[in-house]
Amino acid sequence: MTTDETGQSRDEPIPGQLVRHGTGVNSNRAFPTNDYPSNLDPFVLFERFYIDPDKGFPMHAHKGFEIVSYMIEGGMDHEDSLGVEHTAYENDAMRITTGSGIQHSEFPADGAACNGLQLWVNLPRDDKEADPDYVDASAAELPTAEFDGATVTTVVGDGSPIDLHTEMEYLDVHVADTWTWTLPDGWSGFLYGVSGSGSVDGSDFDEGDVLPVTDTRDVVVENDSDGPFRLVAVSGLPHEEPIRQQGPFVF
Repeated sequence: MTTDETGQSRDEPIPGQLVRHGTGVNSNRAFPTNDYPSNLDPFVLFERFYIDPDKGFPMHAHKGFEIVSYMIEGGMDHEDSLGVEHTAYENDAMRITTGSGIQHSEFPADGAACNGLQLWVNLPRDDKEADPDYVDASAAELPTAEFDGATVTTVVGDGSPIDLHTEMEYLDVHVADTWTWTLPDGWSGFLYGVSGSGSVDGSDFDEGDVLPVTDTRDVVVENDSDGPFRLVAVSGLPHEEPIRQQGPFVF
């Protein structure tokens, strides 16, 4: 963390950390990691998962938070204790409200490897025992807009069919030139590099890097390469409540 010319603190980009799950699935985790050992209220964790054809997550339990899965490549089969069976493909999204408790499984579809992004969002204390719920959205249902310098798809936020108990926004951004990310007053968030390279506020930013943002400010993102530069920008209103995670449960 550094300070700018106004004396305010500034988080800097840090690399994600390799996590090997017990089921043989590998992830690049943005946080919590050794370099960023805390949660980022209201967010519990964020990572990019890579599932080989013969791996996956058998049926397991969760409670106390919400999950947003967003596919980058390939397909992932989801099944849960609500009776839902669904396959999400590239640029499709799924949201699970674990609430008082849910079980689900995740396996690669069609005998091929897949990878995607998974975000855990804390449930406010008053909603911890909410009924479990599930919703999904295809790539075609997620609104996409062209801006000067970037193409932005809203995974969660204005116009998306995906909503949560927490006020938040989740953007998939393809930066062609320069794009400015603005956080609402009082919100926290992060940028995560999906592919390509560029810079954020003048610092190099590559695939697998994360920039936590814990103060209200504008972040300037630039594609200073000859190739594509893709990242996600996630922000939300903190609950200002403790995040107590014990494996797949958040109390």
